[in-house]
Amino acid sequence: MANAFEFSAIDIDGNPQDFADYKGQVLLVVNTASKCGFTPQYTGLEALWREHKDKGFMVLGFPCDQFGHQEPGDADEIKNFCSLSYDVSFPMFSKVEVNGSAAHPFYQWLKQEKSGLLGIGAIKWNFTKFLIGRDGSVLKRYAPTDKPEAIEKDILKALAA
Repeated sequence: MANAFEFSAIDIDGNPQDFADYKGQVLLVVNTASKCGFTPQYTGLEALWREHKDKGFMVLGFPCDQFGHQEPGDADEIKNFCSLSYDVSFPMFSKVEVNGSAAHPFYQWLKQEKSGLLGIGAIKWNFTKFLIGRDGSVLKRYAPTDKPEAIEKDILKALAA
């Protein structure tokens, strides 16, 4: 695949979502978990989404249970947790794998486009983030420890491009 807008995934409600619908927008893609030390980052992600969505910015959350069994729930449990605990309104998707042979094709592509620290491709933990430009290319990869508010300057730069 040449860019992010050529992929699709199943949303949290079980419906197919074609990423071509996001064409021309800046995307922040995050693998999430409800029972992780980084889970409070939902607050910052939601704040970024609300602040910049009218400028062509999307946050896309992908629940993943590959790290310490920190996302054990089903889609309804995840959706309720995100809504009730963090008032999440940005698009969430069905649970995916981000590493290994069963990794979602979108995540296989993301890791190929931007490797992590020391050139390692694998996602190391929940709340790894990828910033995608309006052209669908991966601009930057962020570690789980990078708080959403700390990457806002990069989002603004991508929105202005």
